Amino acid sequence: MQYSEMSKEDLLALKQELDAQYAEAKGKGLKLDMSRGKPSAMQLDVSLGLMDVINSSSRLAASDGTDCRNYGMLEGIPEAKKLMADIMGTTPEHVIIYGNSSLNIMYDQVSRAYSHGILGNTPWCRLDKIKFLCPVPGYDRHFAITEYFGIEMIPVPMSQDGPDMDIVEQYVNQDESVKGIWCVPKYSNPQGFTYSDETVRRFAALKPAAKDFRIFWDNAYAIHHLYDDRQDEILDIISECEKAGNPDIVFEFASTSKISFPGSGIAALAASAANLDEIRRQLTLQTIGHDKLNQLRHVRYFQDINGLKIHMKKHAQQMRPKFEAVLNVLDKELSGLGIGSWNAPRGGYFISFDAMEGCAKAIVAKCKEAGVTLTKAGATFPYGNDPKDSNIRIAPSFPTPEEMAQASDLFVLCVKLVSIEKILETKYA
Repeated sequence: MQYSEMSKEDLLALKQELDAQYAEAKGKGLKLDMSRGKPSAMQLDVSLGLMDVINSSSRLAASDGTDCRNYGMLEGIPEAKKLMADIMGTTPEHVIIYGNSSLNIMYDQVSRAYSHGILGNTPWCRLDKIKFLCPVPGYDRHFAITEYFGIEMIPVPMSQDGPDMDIVEQYVNQDESVKGIWCVPKYSNPQGFTYSDETVRRFAALKPAAKDFRIFWDNAYAIHHLYDDRQDEILDIISECEKAGNPDIVFEFASTSKISFPGSGIAALAASAANLDEIRRQLTLQTIGHDKLNQLRHVRYFQDINGLKIHMKKHAQQMRPKFEAVLNVLDKELSGLGIGSWNAPRGGYFISFDAMEGCAKAIVAKCKEAGVTLTKAGATFPYGNDPKDSNIRIAPSFPTPEEMAQASDLFVLCVKLVSIEKILETKYA
């Protein structure tokens, strides 16, 4: 029976029972963290062989003969460009290799546009109003970048096919102050949705009012599948933009942060020839080159995209039981109660849970009081403001499957308690 259909007396009786369970749970002294998409130690162990592929007796030259110990190769070594291009589904001539962080590249692209403009257009800092579209729920670190630069953020609802493209087209094609949109197109953060072919093509066919509008295409989970037999695929945004006559409209980002080591991977940007020419000119002032030995290490270890796919199956073996531990508890304990909905993603790093309106902050606080840390309620919306106070991001990667089951048990207990309190407050006050 749904909680909203229960009598006040039955709800109070159930609350008393759940309060006792919560007191018992608090007494266990749990200290579990589901707040960030952080790989576990066992996942990091999967990549330990990366540390052994080069040493002082190795040939430390790239495929074109470049000495990786020295200056040079601003764009990255050829074999690293090929590897990252294959991850993103594009070609090496579209790619520049950076350091270890794709988030750093995104920040740089916003910063350069803000201070110096894009392809000869007015720097954003000289304009009266700058806006970004933000599919919601979305990635809090994206929103933090645009908020830092004082850029107005406009929420756009998400569906299983991607952002509401009617809204995107209306803003982008009619409002010159709209300069960008954040996108996690595959296994999106936090819902795990993958953009449909139609959505990708509509993005490529946008007719922006602003000549310097850019799609910030954060392809963070391009090969992060959970299942061998259920894998989402997505069109290559770079080639789709070229076909649509919009080659300059997109910046695509990717990294090996959750493939090898999060703090020591390699990151890349893919874009059009015109965009890359401008970025190269700016990079020559910023750096003489990134860590080519690390690029070489990654290529020697993974070899090619097929080696990467084999490696990612090892990650999936670690991740899948954790996702299933959460989903099994949610299905068993909350199905049919009318107090929450959730997704079962086929890849990525998160599970998105929608509680009853007005309950997310209270659920997160109650979990924390009992020793389970979740992402701050509201973080998946610009300015940390979820207007419905409903969405909660669950990150299953760091705890063990057993810990995830424990944490999930506490989570559903808190969902039940807060939901009962909300119903009593609104229906029976």
